[in-house]
Amino acid sequence: MASKETCRTELRSAVRLLSDRGLYSASKWAAEQLMGIEQDPAKHTPSHTRFQRGSSSIRRRFRAAAAGDSSATPSAGVSYVATPSMAGAEDYEYDAIDNDFYLLAKSYFDCREFRRAAHVLRDQTSKKAVFLRCYALYLAGEKRKEEEMIELEGPLGKSDTVNKENVSLERELSALRKNGTIDSFCLYVYGLVLKEKGSENLARTVLVEAVNSYPWNWSAWSELQSLCTTIETLNSLNLNNHWMKDFFLANTYQELRMHNESLSKYEYLQATFSFSNYIQAQIAKAQYNLREFELVEVIFEELLRNDPYRIEDMDMYSNVLYAKECFSALSYLAHRVFLTDKYRPESCCIIGNYYSLKGQHEKSVIYFRRALKLNINYLSAWTLMGHEYVEMKNTSAAVDAYRRAVDINPCDYRAWYGLGQAYEMMGMPFYALHYFKKSVFLQPNDSRLWIAMAQCYETEQLHMLEEAIKCYKRAANCNDREAIALHHLAKLHCKLGHTEEAAFYYKKDLDRMEAEEREGPNMVEALMFLAQHCKTKKRFEEAEVYCTRLLDYTGPEKETAESLLQGIRYEKLDVEHFPP
Repeated sequence: MASKETCRTELRSAVRLLSDRGLYSASKWAAEQLMGIEQDPAKHTPSHTRFQRGSSSIRRRFRAAAAGDSSATPSAGVSYVATPSMAGAEDYEYDAIDNDFYLLAKSYFDCREFRRAAHVLRDQTSKKAVFLRCYALYLAGEKRKEEEMIELEGPLGKSDTVNKENVSLERELSALRKNGTIDSFCLYVYGLVLKEKGSENLARTVLVEAVNSYPWNWSAWSELQSLCTTIETLNSLNLNNHWMKDFFLANTYQELRMHNESLSKYEYLQATFSFSNYIQAQIAKAQYNLREFELVEVIFEELLRNDPYRIEDMDMYSNVLYAKECFSALSYLAHRVFLTDKYRPESCCIIGNYYSLKGQHEKSVIYFRRALKLNINYLSAWTLMGHEYVEMKNTSAAVDAYRRAVDINPCDYRAWYGLGQAYEMMGMPFYALHYFKKSVFLQPNDSRLWIAMAQCYETEQLHMLEEAIKCYKRAANCNDREAIALHHLAKLHCKLGHTEEAAFYYKKDLDRMEAEEREGPNMVEALMFLAQHCKTKKRFEEAEVYCTRLLDYTGPEKETAESLLQGIRYEKLDVEHFPP
């Protein structure tokens, strides 16, 4: 890893350069990482480090973990390539008139008058001007594409409209690349055009050239990440060993569901970027996918303390609060984002979750639809809206929402799982099983998916009980927090006449309920079966223990326990007086 001072110098220059080219998302990301590098307290007064004052046990915990985990550091012999020259990327020779043209075009660009900006730069030949012209044309085409889609299909419609500027842009940028006069920023635009065209292999090659030439453009890394759908594709990339590559690998590991590898990378990066809110949010995302909700909640609480007006990633925090049924905390978060910026897709999703938890599903759908009007490719909104339609028993609308989600990201296991649920509700278990299998392939460590697939196998149409048992076993080994799998395993083995296996799982379920101090019908059922089983196996002392516990209940189970106890005593007398 490069030194803190090197990273700071590079990012400081990158923020200015990216902002000057209208790459505002990349500029913001670079600025956040710049402020994430810990300042030397000997050189800076407390007022200069106030942004970083919110140091916490979370950061210390991950730094300690990174220090103790050898896998989080580069292996011996790994060295980083020399940093590409910032001056060469930043300084283009302009005369005053050329610069004036660029300033005018940039002003139009900032006002979102993209075609006007491109027109001003039509005769400018500097690399900087060529990039802004091409990028402005690309954005103008995207804007028109969205307008046409709304005109043809409505705000949430599905359309085959394309960016009509892409053909001319591809021709021009391809020629520039062939004659060697293209720069890293134009390579980024060329990559966007190729990706939209569907030329994924060439797009990957071009984007690799872009990030190797200028590694501080996070937008280029993000586009490259979206094209790495398998670990084999990722490993085939010929990337320079710059420190920005570590951010890219950590993010890509996460998208490829390699959550532990992703965490190791982020913990390693925290040694330099110890105050990066971005890294903390990514760690929270990995822990969320590992279903460590308690830790995720702690991380997000700290993020909000340090950055109280943050909206990015807060929809994930709302999902955690929803899953934990923290009504007051979710209400507070929804109110907070509403006051900060109510027309952000994340804000609409948070408010949608709030109404869903209140049971107001129609109102929840309104907010998810609003999120999609703001960003039609917002994956979470499609999936969550599908869940709401399932709650409202509107299965056809749910299926449509889930299908839109998998069109956006075929690796979203939640949408595949939702499709399985919807088809199960429609009484179509064969279709449901197909979608559950897809979801469990993408997220094999989630017990809920295995349980859903097992219940599908149990349906009357399929009745594949042995397959159901295999699924429940996988669920039990995947940290089944609700302990659903153990109970179902016991019942299925009992149904199939496997009494020893049934007794084993009833006993495990009983031990777990005792450890968690849970009561209920499952405990009564376990005690009843174990009492009967032990009596049949002549283990009278054990049977008496279970029967005695059943006497604490009122109702038919008490009467059954008394009858069993009487039978046990008679059988004991028979054994004592008439031994076999």
